Amino acid sequence: MTQARDGWLASEDGPEYPPEPWYLGGDFAGSAFLVPPDRLPAGTRDAIPARHELVTVGGRALVGVTFVHYGTSGVLSYEELLVAAVVRRGARLHVSIPSIWVDSPESRAGGRALWSIPKGLGDFTRRERPNGIVSTSLSVDGSPVASLDAEPRRVGSRALNVPLTTAQRLDGRSVIATNVILGRIGGARTRWTFAPDGPLGGLAGLRPLANFSIADAAVIFGNRVRRGGAVS
Repeated sequence: MTQARDGWLASEDGPEYPPEPWYLGGDFAGSAFLVPPDRLPAGTRDAIPARHELVTVGGRALVGVTFVHYGTSGVLSYEELLVAAVVRRGARLHVSIPSIWVDSPESRAGGRALWSIPKGLGDFTRRERPNGIVSTSLSVDGSPVASLDAEPRRVGSRALNVPLTTAQRLDGRSVIATNVILGRIGGARTRWTFAPDGPLGGLAGLRPLANFSIADAAVIFGNRVRRGGAVS
């Protein structure tokens, strides 16, 4: 961690965490899937606030799954696996995150308290191979959840600004957070493995619709936030 703990916030049942917004730096590798309704991760619809609905294509939900390596340039340094479903409120597109794991208790506490993101803790392994492939895996309580071999390809030379708004509901609290990702975006060659009996088992065997990578990303999370009745 690069930020001193002065000004950090206390959680009810966990460690202190940085106040919003969070400035993070890292690398992303992931894929988009079209997921049948009966194969969505548990709790997907529970994570979506009122007046929002899943975006579907041919009756299937559009879902992104991404491993993120946040380095030491931000307020926190940690590994993450997140699942994000595209939702809409009228013509506005947001994402809702029903499943997410990190290896940082501080990130878990802050994500839940600040933005109603249901972060859990997990164990990650990450290895950068000489051939450019990055292998990352997640297990929870000793059981495998997912792994990814990713080779970034055609990464752009210019950093692009990607707006990202999360729409979340957790423990009766709804939060809309406007966030920004600035990074060099490219494609990727990926190979996913999802444990069939794990929390993402419904994704096992699905072919990605598209693969992506974001290199040297700068993330501002919680740049503008609306909570409670204003978003319900």
